[in-house]
Amino acid sequence: MGFKCGIVGLPNVGKSTLFNALTETAAAQAANYPFCTIEPNVGAVAVPDPRLGRLAEVAKSAQIIPTQLTFVDIAGLVRGASKGEGLGNQFLANIREVDAVAHVVRCFEDSDITHVEGKIAPLADIETIETELMLADLESLEKRVDNLSKKAKGNDKEAREQLDLVERALSLLRDGQPTRGMERKPEEERNFRMLGLLTSKPVLYVCNVEESSAAGGNAFSQAVFDHAAKEGAIAVVISAKIESEIATLSRDERADFLETLGLEEAGLDRLIRAGYRLLDLITYFTVGPKEARAWTITRGTKAPAAAGVIHTDFEKGFIRAETIAYADYAALGGEAGARDAGKLRLEGKEYVVADGDVMHFRFNT
Repeated sequence: MGFKCGIVGLPNVGKSTLFNALTETAAAQAANYPFCTIEPNVGAVAVPDPRLGRLAEVAKSAQIIPTQLTFVDIAGLVRGASKGEGLGNQFLANIREVDAVAHVVRCFEDSDITHVEGKIAPLADIETIETELMLADLESLEKRVDNLSKKAKGNDKEAREQLDLVERALSLLRDGQPTRGMERKPEEERNFRMLGLLTSKPVLYVCNVEESSAAGGNAFSQAVFDHAAKEGAIAVVISAKIESEIATLSRDERADFLETLGLEEAGLDRLIRAGYRLLDLITYFTVGPKEARAWTITRGTKAPAAAGVIHTDFEKGFIRAETIAYADYAALGGEAGARDAGKLRLEGKEYVVADGDVMHFRFNT
């Protein structure tokens, strides 16, 4: 089950530096974990999770396979992208294909790196990109109204429901509001996703700061954090320059380097976890002597669908799931200890998988 986070931003904000650091990190991880570069602008990075190492230790697993988040480097946007300026059409098409947007915002001064708008103004940068996405959504939706209206008048129930969503979305966009905040019922979610709206994507603001502000941020990044809080988004502080240096270091060198900078962890680790949180993802585990493996699912996923992430046959022939909470598995020395202590549960088709569950699926082929 792939989850993609598109990295966007105006030119010269550090977007490519950040993505290059991500792919360097992914290449470094390849020594221990399976990794492949799908395209030059796509990189899959392991989601840091100390629980996985502990499970492998308990089960004496020969291999550790973490869950991954895929980052897509999307062509830089310029004002007028919604009308095809620059690489506008390619930019907009690529955003439609991702699950979330990581918006890199320049929060540093550097006279050697020009800003496309001539000044450092992170909130104005955010507005530029948001405006282009809203304009593209407006155009897309307005083209559909006439056709949906005709079908709705002909008692087409699906068209009526779709038209209602379109009109509500248009109302927000005309008021200068992105559609991700649009109130909708659970049963409307499928039709809403089918609209393919750019502004419906959840957003993670990545404040790219100078090296001296990597630990605590600066006034520019604080403005972005305040903006994110108002709209219910997530923001992280990162120094792309530092990350590009960290990515080339060994594990031991990396720890020493971070310590000299007063950082507890690499900014990329915070970014990856924030992307995971933004998409409301959780992790469950499968553990055995061959491998300890993490699997990604969305919160609220039931056991058969979780099994389907491993293989579609697991979902089709699902019988039950033998389930142990992570804390019980770790504390009781694995499956045998958990079973003896009565902590191994048999869960059926309606069970909603919890973060950290260690699972073994029974199924018919």
